[in-house]
Amino acid sequence: MNHVLDVITFGEAMMMLVADQPGPLEQAMLFHKRTAGAETNVAIGLARLGLKVGWASRLGSDSMGRYLLDTMRKEGIDCSHVVCDASQRTGMQFKGRVTDGSDPPVEYHRKGSAASLMQPGDIDEAWLRGARHLHGTGVFPAISANCYQVARRTMEIMKDAGGTISFDPNLRPSLWASTDAMREGVNALAFLADWVFPGLEEGRLLTGLESPQDIARFYRNRGAAIVVVKLGAAGAYFDAAGQSGYVAGFPVEQVIDTVGAGDGFAAGVISALLEGKSLRAAVERGAWIGARAVQVLGDTEGLPTRQELGDR
Repeated sequence: MNHVLDVITFGEAMMMLVADQPGPLEQAMLFHKRTAGAETNVAIGLARLGLKVGWASRLGSDSMGRYLLDTMRKEGIDCSHVVCDASQRTGMQFKGRVTDGSDPPVEYHRKGSAASLMQPGDIDEAWLRGARHLHGTGVFPAISANCYQVARRTMEIMKDAGGTISFDPNLRPSLWASTDAMREGVNALAFLADWVFPGLEEGRLLTGLESPQDIARFYRNRGAAIVVVKLGAAGAYFDAAGQSGYVAGFPVEQVIDTVGAGDGFAAGVISALLEGKSLRAAVERGAWIGARAVQVLGDTEGLPTRQELGDR
């Protein structure tokens, strides 16, 4: 089949204002404008590596929506399935600065956003079936009940079409009614995916198991062909039919901003697998991009171009 796109993502993009100095958000006076969104971070990472990427979402027709749409288009992403609605508003967030390598404080303003109002009827099935791969995360389906249905339906369509699906749990407990609801909802989506990328603590919460090997086995036993458990600075553990092992983390001189590192990791693994590289090489690429991502301010500033990737 001659695919129009390599990868499609569905999800919310937000305008992000990042404080220029450390300290409580309420004391920050100057901010830098950036984009934010787990799915769009991955889309940008893949597009910079030369893949043909499509993104589906909803935005308001406000200045924030126009900024996001213009930014995504400049990255080379197909935004033909992004609806801009003058009656709706675009989500946004504030992010603080930290200097100790910890996760920065984040304040979201996304409730009732345009993206949260997406419906299964918004899915263009023919467009989705024209892609090789679908990437999803646990963020978009947590925004609203209808977004969960959109996420599930896109995965079902791609599975029926014979394409591959990757899924990053990317847990956001504050968006779920309870931990049990989050565990049940996220796992139901993960069980539809071919490639699952949990972080170690996420995997422990979702499975009740402790070791990377047991977490990987949990998802492999439920249909995943590949599971990669992210171990932070220690690297990652991977498991697939006939192969498993560890990849070491790459040295990081100074951690500037941890947000977006997992998305960069996902972009590295997905791009390499779609290029036909070995699983170990794919995880090594993911680890290298993740290490780059934590050394810069912003969610996507550390994502490399194909030239910067070199022969990885």
